[in-house]
Amino acid sequence: MLRPEELGEGEREHWRELRAKSGVPRNPFMEPEFTDTVGRVRPQARVAVVYEGGEPAGFLPFERGPLGQGRAIGLGVSDCQGAVLRSGLGLDTRELLRACSLSSFAFDNLEAEQGLFAPYAAEEYAAYVIDVAKGYEAYETVLRAQSPKFLKTTLAKERRLGRQVGDVRFVFDERDPAALRTLMEWKSAQYRRTGRRDRFAQEWITRLVGRLAETRARDCTGTLSVLYAGDRPVAAHFGLRSSTVLACWFPAYDPGFSKYSPGLVLHLRMAEAAAAEGIGLLDMGRGAAEYKDALRTGELPVYEGAATRPGVGAALHWLGREPSRRAHSFVRGRPRLAALAARVLKGAARLRRS
Repeated sequence: MLRPEELGEGEREHWRELRAKSGVPRNPFMEPEFTDTVGRVRPQARVAVVYEGGEPAGFLPFERGPLGQGRAIGLGVSDCQGAVLRSGLGLDTRELLRACSLSSFAFDNLEAEQGLFAPYAAEEYAAYVIDVAKGYEAYETVLRAQSPKFLKTTLAKERRLGRQVGDVRFVFDERDPAALRTLMEWKSAQYRRTGRRDRFAQEWITRLVGRLAETRARDCTGTLSVLYAGDRPVAAHFGLRSSTVLACWFPAYDPGFSKYSPGLVLHLRMAEAAAAEGIGLLDMGRGAAEYKDALRTGELPVYEGAATRPGVGAALHWLGREPSRRAHSFVRGRPRLAALAARVLKGAARLRRS
């Protein structure tokens, strides 16, 4: 059991090799650099290292709470979670939890093919993806076939933005800290406007994003993409990229330019730039949204739930999370009720602002 920063380079290299051999998309949230960065802002972060034959054969990054209640590393912001294991490694889930002194291990974006924890999933969700493995032009061909009006309208709005505001310019990997601050301000305002919890009001998340923006590793690089009109940023996105996957994370735009759909234009330019970099997949994460429906080419399953072993900690986990999870699931499964809930949240947000 180690703190993330205590992992040696040899162990980190074993971790990377296991990911490379796994055959699943190389999501940067599953790389040692993400866990290491979370560990620098979350003191309860740990990594369980499983040895077989004298060498590391598995890694489980997690955060430990009261009474041994465990949670996936970065739970609440990480969009891909689970253990990194050698193929065929025989592990018993509850024995692993016991060895980690955990009464439970909660997850909300468990990666597919996680046989160790998948049996404990309570919900399955779709993470929407954009496939650009065959190049951006092939992706545009797909969009024209499945939603020709959407693509035509969005490209027309991009041209209008250039004519009416200023020349449109896109930067895939912007290094200006001021642009990142602007994005976080937009995103905080969006959370408040829609009545949702402002993630950037939590200091550890702001610090995490700031550190990841400076992270430069082959399979975990913080990437800030910005769409400019003239010299003014109108939309931006911060995410993580590996050699093959761009994990879309925090997109936002200036609502003063909403009539130009700058967020949609931004995503198209991100897909184009990612394809040029040899990245084959953009993972937009779980959660339904109109822009995802318009842009996606497919989906991947992710899971929510918790592995537990008998004890007080597991009971407290159930009492603390299960009623809320079931309530959210009930609402999401009923479109009219979900729409009503969204309107109530927005109304509450307007009252708070007034």
